[in-house]
Amino acid sequence: MGLILNFWGTIKFVDIIEFLGTFAFAISGIRLASAKKLDWFGAFVVGFVTATGGGTLRDLLLNVTPFWMLNSVYAWCTILALGFVVIFRKALVKLNSTFFWFDSIGLGLFVVVGSEKALAFGYPVWVVAIMGTITGVVGGIIRDIMINEIPAIFKQEWYAVACMLGSLLYCSLYYLGVAESIVQIITAVFVFLLRLIATRYKLGLPFLKGEE
Repeated sequence: MGLILNFWGTIKFVDIIEFLGTFAFAISGIRLASAKKLDWFGAFVVGFVTATGGGTLRDLLLNVTPFWMLNSVYAWCTILALGFVVIFRKALVKLNSTFFWFDSIGLGLFVVVGSEKALAFGYPVWVVAIMGTITGVVGGIIRDIMINEIPAIFKQEWYAVACMLGSLLYCSLYYLGVAESIVQIITAVFVFLLRLIATRYKLGLPFLKGEE
């Protein structure tokens, strides 16, 4: 009993956010993989890359060991996500917006994780914003390339923009002295709602026009 309490006592709120983000992003990747009729192993790979790709690039840029190599829980999160999709596949297929919901949830949670980690290393705000964005979007880019789709960042409303603004909000609240857990919750909800609003009202950046 004491060992269990000590274990839970070492878990930070940001760790819980990272676990939830991993689960949400893994489901979004596995859900798309199922639409491409990949087998279970292929779906696991797509889900794992979706959940860890952004954080891996972030950690390499920050010159630290990629987070998923230090704890097997991220692989187990992906396995759990695979089981979730297999068990509830019929319900997920009926919900056409499933991918959007899980992708948006994962996006908001990972922006928090990336921003928090860059701040912990003492980087300036502009680097924090980039790291938060990388953590949120790169996994999805790799996922879409693997399943032969145009990356969502290039075609969906305010995808990377939501990440960038979320990171800037995180920094602002952090330097204002707001409690860390409150900053994390507000930022994740902000990114999620911004994606929701942008998609609902088709808000996006102007398209770059080619030759007429």
